[in-house]
Amino acid sequence: MEAYCFKCRGKREINNPAEITLRNGRPATHGTCHLCGTKVFRIGKSA
Repeated sequence: MEAYCFKCRGKREINNPAEITLRNGRPATHGTCHLCGTKVFRIGKSA
């Protein structure tokens, strides 16, 4: 799964993805960028 990394300014693969649920009940995925290690976040179900 990919997410946009603001530090690298591009779509990057997510390392250590974890599924979470937002306060409004929507699913999301968060993890770290595989290049720079910055936290990345993506709203929606993980594939």
